[in-house]
Amino acid sequence: MSTAAAPVRSLRAGTVLADLVPASRTRDIALVVGGAALTGLAAQLSVPVPGSPVPVSGQTFAALLVGTALGARRGFLALALYAVAGMAGVPWFAQATSGYGMPSFGYILGMLLASTVVGALARRGADRSVLRTAGAMVLGSALIYAVGVPYLALATGMSIGQAVAAGLTPFLIGDALKVALAMGALPAAWKLVGRRG
Repeated sequence: MSTAAAPVRSLRAGTVLADLVPASRTRDIALVVGGAALTGLAAQLSVPVPGSPVPVSGQTFAALLVGTALGARRGFLALALYAVAGMAGVPWFAQATSGYGMPSFGYILGMLLASTVVGALARRGADRSVLRTAGAMVLGSALIYAVGVPYLALATGMSIGQAVAAGLTPFLIGDALKVALAMGALPAAWKLVGRRG
């Protein structure tokens, strides 16, 4: 009887994937540090974009995945740790850079906001179906651009139109692929957890 009740309890509304790991302060610290490290590692998967100071990288996908898997609070803390450590000199921003003077730093600030929002949506079940996952990832990506593109314009002296052309348009196909990957991975993870429960 208790084994039948376990999946329902573990998969209840308000649960994110990280909540399935037994709760402790050590768990939360490990998840936050791990989320920051995952984002830093994914940022090294980076390709320069001709004519743009912003490279294509895996850090945006990692930031959205971290927020969704960890929830709003831990997702925010993981991305805050990533940002602060990078500003302090850890070379784990895209292309092994660090600091806050680069034109692409606004995207990192946008990732803080996006990870928090997608984490809050995940607590409401946005990561459990393909369509809701797609919606959360699209919203998270839009938030990253909403901060990153204006910052790029201010940092470089570009017009908003030029910043959109250099810091948004070249990334849309890659973002669509990242959303598709998340649409498959997150709901599949929940199905796997449900079967094991």
